[in-house]
Amino acid sequence: MAEQRVRVTQDSGSRWRRRAGEYDTLGEALEAAEPGDTVTVRPGVFREAVVIDKPVTVLAAQGPGSVRISPPAGVPLTVAAAATVQDVVVEGSDRSLPAVLVTADGARLTGCRIDTQASAGVELGDGASAVLRSCTVANPAGLGVRLRPGARAGLQECEVSAAGQAGIAVLGGAAAVLDRCKVHHTGGAGLLLTGADSGAELTGCEIYEIRGSGVQAEDGAVGRLTDCTVHRVTGNGLTLDTDAELLLAGCRIHDLPENAADLRGRARLRLERCTLHTFGRGALSVWDAGTEVEAEGSEIHSADGDYPALWVSDGARLALADCTLHDLPDALFVLDRDSRASAADCSFSRIRSSAVSVSGGATADLTDCRIQEAGTGLWFRDHGSGGLLTGCEIADVATGVIVAKGADPVLRECTVRGAGDAGVYVSAQGRGTFEDCRVSHGRGFGFHVIDGCRTVLTRCRAEQNGRAGFEFSEAGPVTEGCVSDDVPPPPPALPVPRAALPAAPPLAPAPSYPPLLAPAAGSAAGPALLPATARLTSAGPAPAGAAAIAPIPDCRPADEALAELDALVGLATVKQEVRTLIDLITVGRRRRKAGLKAPSLRRHLVFTGAPGTGKTTVARLYGEILASLGVLQRGHLVEVARVDLVGEHIGSTAIRTAAAFDRARGGVLFIDEAYALAPEDGGRDFGREAIDTLVKLMEDHRDEVVVIVAGYTAEMERFLVANPGLSSRFSRTVTFPDYSADELLEIARAQCAEHEYALAEATEKALREHFAGLERGPAFGNGRTARQVFETMVERHAMRVAQLADPSTEELQLLVPADLPL
Repeated sequence: MAEQRVRVTQDSGSRWRRRAGEYDTLGEALEAAEPGDTVTVRPGVFREAVVIDKPVTVLAAQGPGSVRISPPAGVPLTVAAAATVQDVVVEGSDRSLPAVLVTADGARLTGCRIDTQASAGVELGDGASAVLRSCTVANPAGLGVRLRPGARAGLQECEVSAAGQAGIAVLGGAAAVLDRCKVHHTGGAGLLLTGADSGAELTGCEIYEIRGSGVQAEDGAVGRLTDCTVHRVTGNGLTLDTDAELLLAGCRIHDLPENAADLRGRARLRLERCTLHTFGRGALSVWDAGTEVEAEGSEIHSADGDYPALWVSDGARLALADCTLHDLPDALFVLDRDSRASAADCSFSRIRSSAVSVSGGATADLTDCRIQEAGTGLWFRDHGSGGLLTGCEIADVATGVIVAKGADPVLRECTVRGAGDAGVYVSAQGRGTFEDCRVSHGRGFGFHVIDGCRTVLTRCRAEQNGRAGFEFSEAGPVTEGCVSDDVPPPPPALPVPRAALPAAPPLAPAPSYPPLLAPAAGSAAGPALLPATARLTSAGPAPAGAAAIAPIPDCRPADEALAELDALVGLATVKQEVRTLIDLITVGRRRRKAGLKAPSLRRHLVFTGAPGTGKTTVARLYGEILASLGVLQRGHLVEVARVDLVGEHIGSTAIRTAAAFDRARGGVLFIDEAYALAPEDGGRDFGREAIDTLVKLMEDHRDEVVVIVAGYTAEMERFLVANPGLSSRFSRTVTFPDYSADELLEIARAQCAEHEYALAEATEKALREHFAGLERGPAFGNGRTARQVFETMVERHAMRVAQLADPSTEELQLLVPADLPL
């Protein structure tokens, strides 16, 4: 008699079925079982193709690996009911059939191992659904898991350890949900999504050691990956084509020979708080009209090859917000007409060649971005290439901005500091409009325009550049209100004795006046001095529109700077602290004039508080006020950070710190995030050398420079104990509080007034509630947050009003509650 190896346990409540019992084969046991029964299988190998067509539970009596289903032909395991299979090993050898085939709804596989040479390790047929928990699939001959059209699968803590083709294939409108799964050592994509309405959602998954793309999505498929890792693949980390769409949140993509993500054919990708690094070609390669990428709060760094990290071409779109890019050969290349890239509040650093390059008629718009340590900060290469750059900072680059061959960007309120060559260089029919821009502390020219380019410079400023502030080789540039520190002020007009003037007899021809004399306006003979501006040229008055650079004006009166300080929103305690210092200085001067001892002043300050609270603005006004009172010679502001002071080898830090201090002679040295000079785990960090050098310079030149250090409150307390001399030199701390909801509302009102908008009464109430509800963590932007909210309201207002056929003037100005950010 054959050994009885399969037991059927009667779990149902039926009174009309035969008793439970033991059977020789799985087929016999399943035939005898009824819905709800448990089929318990003793250890052994079953050479039979098993079909489960009842909602029963099949489990290995002695746990995982003890029971193997391994038929010589056919599908080893077919689940055609809402059955559960637990701790079973399935083996197959027919490469034309799957090893496990699910054809019904509600199937469950738990702790199973599929080790096979089949067309698919696990296949869900059309419309079927299944949950796989803690299962392992190895199928070197074909797909790991295949979902046919309309199928639904949930995989929890599963592993596709080997596949000859794709690890998981979701086809024709199927959907998969993966939680903490691993897919590795596949011969095709780790995850393949194809077909309209096909989708997958992955959480905490890892895809690696893939011969192909980590994730491949095409033909309208969609996917979402959260806290996932894709690495060590031979192709792209992500490949998207033909209307596919992926969203990645908190993911990591790295160690790739190709692109972290390659998109074509109107595909769309959004990255939130993701990290892309160590890629051989590019981080994001974006092609074709309609193809779009958005990245927010993400980091891109450490390229292995020599390709641009971000490549946007053929009419594609890229939008970056609060992203960090560093240690790259080139950061962002935008090519071809209709291609567009935008970046807001992003940082580009340690870029070997160009941080941003725009060519072929493409456009790049940057707002409040920082570019540091790059070969070229911004390069607009040819005709039609341009964009709008607002509030950007470019520092420690070979050349700050290059505009060439007909390119025509607009830069507003941008700064270039510490360029090795020119801060701004325009040539070969390049144009460019520069408004309220500043170039300082470069080794070459500040603004260098050659070839007669019709560049427009308005209220631009150049100071402390190694060669000249403005250099125009030919006529062409148009300037208005520009100033430079290398233009000498006009000499005072010398009075000419009346006796020295040539006589002008009645009706005689007009006399020939000396070079500095001309007839007074409205007079036939009375000589008068020429205006000072005319004396800056050697050949008569300058033609209309010609470039004329004025010297940087002397500092304004203290009352004007104090009025600007008082006009700042909020900061009541800060204003009081500054006024107290000014009162001490003023009274001290009067005491000295009266022959009395003046109080000893500690003019160096510590500014503490969150970003966006006005620390830099107050530091600038403080310097102006001290200069107007005669305490400082110039009152200018030199703003530096750790990267400006700390060198890469012993001795270089002291040189850099001394150079920065020297640039601030007669003004204010403002060290932002000063606590970075004294990291908690600094050890032998060179920041300590910068602090030591600074302490000595402050003592040796105590009357020449005012030093202000700024940063978060707790971190600045650590900074002040880094050197015993620091606390004694910074005896006064000024705290900048976060703006209240009412103060943020006032900033928004000011933005409205400046841009000719109006707030409805209900809008003000809703806006105050919006500001009151904002989370005020370390990343809270204060004044910048208010400005960003206003900009969002303007955008939403434009979308709303654009639908009106004939909007009134009031409708064009009035912002309503519906315009608030969602």
